[in-house]
Amino acid sequence: MRPGRWRRSTHLVIGLVVLVLVAAVVGVTAVLTSSRTSARSALPEQPAAVTAAPGVRPLGEATTEPTRKGLTATLAAALADPNLGALTGRVTDGVTGAELWEQGERIPMQPASTNKVLTAAAALLTLDRDATLTTRVLAGNRPGVVVLHGGGDPTLSAFEPGRRTWYKGAARISDLAEQVRSTGTRVTAVQVDLGEYSGPTMAPGWDPLDIDGGDIAPIESVMLDGGRTQPTTVDSRRSRTPGLDAGRALAAALGVDPATVTVGSVSADADELAAVQSPPLIERLRQMMNDSDNVMAESIGREVAAALNRPQSFDGAVQAVLGQLRGAGVDTANAILLDSSGLSVDNRLTALTLDGVIAAAVGEDHPRLRPLVDLLPIAGGSGTLSNRYLDTEEGRASAGWLRAKTGSLTGTNTLAGIVTDASGRVLTFALISNNAGPTGRTSLDALAAKLRSCGCGG
Repeated sequence: MRPGRWRRSTHLVIGLVVLVLVAAVVGVTAVLTSSRTSARSALPEQPAAVTAAPGVRPLGEATTEPTRKGLTATLAAALADPNLGALTGRVTDGVTGAELWEQGERIPMQPASTNKVLTAAAALLTLDRDATLTTRVLAGNRPGVVVLHGGGDPTLSAFEPGRRTWYKGAARISDLAEQVRSTGTRVTAVQVDLGEYSGPTMAPGWDPLDIDGGDIAPIESVMLDGGRTQPTTVDSRRSRTPGLDAGRALAAALGVDPATVTVGSVSADADELAAVQSPPLIERLRQMMNDSDNVMAESIGREVAAALNRPQSFDGAVQAVLGQLRGAGVDTANAILLDSSGLSVDNRLTALTLDGVIAAAVGEDHPRLRPLVDLLPIAGGSGTLSNRYLDTEEGRASAGWLRAKTGSLTGTNTLAGIVTDASGRVLTFALISNNAGPTGRTSLDALAAKLRSCGCGG
């Protein structure tokens, strides 16, 4: 509705007020000018600078302290659902760190993509959140030959600048080509150096059919849009030769026949002709966690390995991640990991390990882990939880209050995250369901939703 006109009397009143204020300001200015020294000496001391102290704390002061007995009673009915299959789990008080409930917490289970919680945590402990990865074009060992040297950035895109790609802030092949042209180099051949990574490109327990299904690509140190063949399509199949694809895209941008691109190597002292940077680590972690991006997880795992002088391989990344978590006090006993993404069917983690990582992020001892909480998808709101917790009354009551990393493989459903219960208390949890029934995922969601409804005292 359009506001009504002001009356003339209103203008008159406002005018008088303005005149009075102007007169007051003039008078005050004169006083301050005539007694500047004395006024300055009368000013109170400046307060101490404000410092940020982010944390995860209960809502309000009068929250009900949860108890083991109260939580066990709250979860009993949901735990009886046979569709949960073989279930292990752990729930912890985010304030005190006390364990409130556990079921087989030390039994190694298939974790699926909740494994990415470990990768993200190790990255936060090891790397600067603004860290970037560099993709370079170097002069080859013969005139006219240039070498695309991968630095581990899977977000590089062949799309033109300004065109939306899968990854926010992705570097562009066209930028590399423009930099090469600006050097005056006459390019006759393009090679791709994939030597930054070592070992196999596919992990044990990966199904090659998942390449066509869009879940993974061979892990190489330079890729286009994570190996996607249709970069803006959520169900895009992946390439089986992602490194060569990147080289072919550079060749096309430089006017070289893409069919002539080969894999090569380059000396450490080769002249750099062009370079582009990946998005910062924190942005790549956000996309990894929200989209459950397997390729991104594998590249970040290798980034952690490189920082710790370990091989940039599946095994090197796994050992680097587990070592960093042990250093932060997380119990990694019984962990068997073959990748950094959780895609391998041969991975095994315990609920104790998963909840231990979340509890460390919530606690006060490891402030570098705090961003992990913000990286967890929100129930009913973001990432892989955006369309969940909206179909039942109890689920909707949890929407916005529960944040968790999801995991799913055939017969496996997992969740690891935090929830603010009905009394305002923050709980951390890890739930792992293997050999689940047909409604296993929704059954696990219903179990986690019970944590939101909990006052759990008594």
